[in-house]
Amino acid sequence: MDKMELKALGKINLGLDVLGRRENGYHDVRMVMQTVYLYDQIVITKTKQPGVKAETNLFYLPVDENNLACRAAKMLIDEFNITEGVHISMDKKIPVSAGMAGGSADAAAVLFGVNKMFGLGLSMTELEERGVKLGADVPYCLMRGTVLAEGIGEKLTPLLACPKCFVLLAKPPISVSTKMVYEKLDALEITEHPDIDGILNGLARKNIHKVAECMGNVLEQVMIPEYPVIGEIKEMMLETGALGAMMSGSGPTVFGIYKTRGAAKEGARKIKSRGLARQVHVTNVHNV
Repeated sequence: MDKMELKALGKINLGLDVLGRRENGYHDVRMVMQTVYLYDQIVITKTKQPGVKAETNLFYLPVDENNLACRAAKMLIDEFNITEGVHISMDKKIPVSAGMAGGSADAAAVLFGVNKMFGLGLSMTELEERGVKLGADVPYCLMRGTVLAEGIGEKLTPLLACPKCFVLLAKPPISVSTKMVYEKLDALEITEHPDIDGILNGLARKNIHKVAECMGNVLEQVMIPEYPVIGEIKEMMLETGALGAMMSGSGPTVFGIYKTRGAAKEGARKIKSRGLARQVHVTNVHNV
């Protein structure tokens, strides 16, 4: 196999709670993760020339070891002493630095692809063990679907699939540092925690209304005071019929859960017309 085309799917967090900070700087979290059907197109081509070359449709993204996808390929090439190389093409649609794990999804796709392309024979568990060395979200991006993530995000428990619904995604034109968000959270006294158990209960009952009602993200306590537009987008989504709306990951992307595509599209139209976000997508949850 000399060429592979893969879809690297983005994610949202239906719930995100931070339980504490470890001495090494990582945070213990409890999150409900959900894949959405918005993806980066990854094409991996085998090359006779050794090493990793990459290109992307976004001029400002690195295409060297500062790109997780390149590091993923190099990790396996080095470990298995592969003498050939790979060229990675990334057509990115997932918003960058947006709380949707775009970089981790690309890395997961490359781990999966290189493993298959070179017949390395690694199991999904073995790929996940390597993925966590690249980033806490990479094992989840390999697994996909509806998942409870604990530890630093690497302890994964598959859940019953999220009921069918439509997802409106809106990224305001701001960039945030995940490190900064968590540092500011450490300085706060957290009094309100999201109802993760309520979300799990809603999923177990296949009740999207219950899931949406219990959604929450503890990091909003840092982000909304800093960037009020996040709160404004949430309000607009709720006004246009979203069952629930919240920020994904460390932001700044906000998503709303809708019962109908029409209502989600109306929400998208209003968010764009108010100039709250330029990157706006209507899609659906993607279950394995």
